Amino acid sequence: MTTTAADNTAPAEGEQRSQAPEPEAEATPTLAEHTGHGYAKQKDQHLKRLRRIEGQIRGLQRMVEEDVYCIDILTQVSASTKALQSFALQLLEEHLRHCVAAAAVKGGEEVDAKVAEATAAIARLLRT
Repeated sequence: MTTTAADNTAPAEGEQRSQAPEPEAEATPTLAEHTGHGYAKQKDQHLKRLRRIEGQIRGLQRMVEEDVYCIDILTQVSASTKALQSFALQLLEEHLRHCVAAAAVKGGEEVDAKVAEATAAIARLLRT
């Protein structure tokens, strides 16, 4: 077996030289193949936040069971609502940065569909 200047060590007797794998062409996922979501990198943080909001809602149930003063309950409802709205805005931002941006790179009908989808989500958030 011959060696090259870049590879001056020959394999030991009985060993075979491994060949470098051929580089694979990167396939761009389509909408149907879309892997991961914009929130995937912060999934644990999002779940922690949602559990905290869940605790706030359970606290509201307890307040009603314990006949707490109406205004105090409404104050907690407001805090829970704001927490959910804040979560929704962060999720929307991640969707725009990841999913919509990826569709924009691809162009065509895909970007139009993602923008329409995001616009509808924003409209729903504004109605609440």
